[in-house]
Amino acid sequence: MTARAGNDLGGALGKEALQRRITSERPLISDWLDLEQQLQPNGFDLTVREVGRYRGGGTIATDNAGRVLPEIESVAFDADGFVDLTPGPYHVIFNEIVDLPNDLMALGRPRSSLGRCGVAIHSAVWDAGYRGRSASLLVVSNPDGFRVARDARLLQLIFFTLDASVAEGYRGVYQGENVSRR
Repeated sequence: MTARAGNDLGGALGKEALQRRITSERPLISDWLDLEQQLQPNGFDLTVREVGRYRGGGTIATDNAGRVLPEIESVAFDADGFVDLTPGPYHVIFNEIVDLPNDLMALGRPRSSLGRCGVAIHSAVWDAGYRGRSASLLVVSNPDGFRVARDARLLQLIFFTLDASVAEGYRGVYQGENVSRR
């Protein structure tokens, strides 16, 4: 199979194409911690900024007006920068801000060490046009719990080019989420 010369069209973006987009005038990803460590052959690792516990239930209705999100109670990192999580669901916010152009989307997958620790992370599709500091669901299934450090790499984003730019990118309620947090 021959490599395409000079472009990143045709499927998932590799390391070199990602690096070009991350270091461009409009960075694909900003607020990263260690580009060399986070940039992977087939994606980019997102790191944990905040961890929270769900307090209360949620509701998904047929429209956004009926949506009710549960409250999130922050879980503090200890003096060494770790948090000890008992079994259950947790809300995690990442350090990095993702800024997808209208010709690119992303899918998030857990780093393999999570599964080996009895932990899963779940995310939605990152739609073309989305910009924000995203959040995901971290589920600790290990009955002995899980210890995670602030800034640990949890989720790998894999970026895919679309066959054409969408006329209108993501415009949902999560556009710009958590960006004002420094």
